[in-house]
Amino acid sequence: MNNEHLAVTPTKARLNHQAFEQVFKDYFKALHGYAMAILKDSDEAEEMVQQVFFKLWDRGHLLPVEGSVAAYLYRAVHNECMNYLRHQQVKQQHQLHVVHRMKNEHEQIAVSRATELEQQYRQALNDLPEQCRTVFQLSRFENLKYREIADKLDISVKTVENHMGKALKLLRSRLADFLTLLILLFHQ
Repeated sequence: MNNEHLAVTPTKARLNHQAFEQVFKDYFKALHGYAMAILKDSDEAEEMVQQVFFKLWDRGHLLPVEGSVAAYLYRAVHNECMNYLRHQQVKQQHQLHVVHRMKNEHEQIAVSRATELEQQYRQALNDLPEQCRTVFQLSRFENLKYREIADKLDISVKTVENHMGKALKLLRSRLADFLTLLILLFHQ
């Protein structure tokens, strides 16, 4: 690049519009390759080089007088790429933190809801009439068949069926609000 396109001050050189375009044309491809080597992503590399030229344009085309234009541009692209990588790392760490926090909150809510469900279940079970509760417990907790329950309690199988139907109906209505939670807990 010749000096006729530069307006020199003690520490900076100002490129005119034509010189700016020439610098862009001369260095863009090589700077893009350099940024690609750092970022391993063509689109992001292009963005970093464009950002460097945008900042140069925004500062009124000022370049440092000392050193070469190439050295200045390569250093600027390097810095832009490093800033981008640091920003990506911070974003990734933040995302991991948010996911971890959400997972912990979800687990705490699930434990709380499960505890609440268990309390509601115990209360609903205790609210059943005594004979109905006994039939239900023998069926569900001791895995007895209706015939075995009938023989043990000295009642008819039909009475066992009626008590189980009543128990299930009452428990279902008392625990309806927890149906979604039950589905979620048992399908994870």
